[in-house]
Amino acid sequence: MVAADWERIAAAAASSLTRGVAETFVWAWPQVARDGFTAFELTADGESDVTAFHDVLFPLQLGYGAAGGPEFSTQVVVTGSGHEQRNSQWADARLYYDAGLGVRSEADLSALIAFFRARRGQAHGFRFSDPLDRTSGEEQLLGVGDGGATRFALVKHYGEAGDRQTRRITRPVAGSVVVRVGGAVRMQGWALGAGGHVDFEVPPAVGAPVMAGFDFDVPVRFAADRIDVSIAGWRAGELPSVPLVEVRED
Repeated sequence: MVAADWERIAAAAASSLTRGVAETFVWAWPQVARDGFTAFELTADGESDVTAFHDVLFPLQLGYGAAGGPEFSTQVVVTGSGHEQRNSQWADARLYYDAGLGVRSEADLSALIAFFRARRGQAHGFRFSDPLDRTSGEEQLLGVGDGGATRFALVKHYGEAGDRQTRRITRPVAGSVVVRVGGAVRMQGWALGAGGHVDFEVPPAVGAPVMAGFDFDVPVRFAADRIDVSIAGWRAGELPSVPLVEVRED
């Protein structure tokens, strides 16, 4: 099973409910934990009750001072002899940040509170520009043409070919994406689709590598529904804790 299979599984479960089935269960806990699959009940028009994501950028002057990075989930079992058995539970890392370190003035504090209130705490996600990892670097291989596929997902690869970790990019920066097919830059004939997909009007030729270079933001949300701040504390050198956590979108 791969992560892309969950869309079909969710569609099958939803279809069963329309036929009068009282409850539908998916018994695949290891795969659910690995891929982070979550199902939500939608309204009749296909939307959830809460708009989960606001397509706005966290204030840049605060983001540049943030601290954080990627985290994996690994289950480690130590035997009586001291040997270990390790099981990686996540296929991809999840990013965590503390944006409180970026607060350097009372104006920053006011901007943070205003942004936090507009997101209703944890309710709505938003874009965050990671100051240490926000570009593709070199052009990334998205796939190889097979003469039929027209949609290629933006990804960024980390590590060497034999032990590579691939990260899905769902929030590219508009206007930053450069696409190359078979070594030639494509100025037209494609569009940037929702969720970080490159959609071609005509399928790339068989065997043609599809590459892309881009800038990107990280989809995150506040990790708490409350921020404890005070002017007196800030003037005394106390920095507020403003934890952010990455939102998985694919």
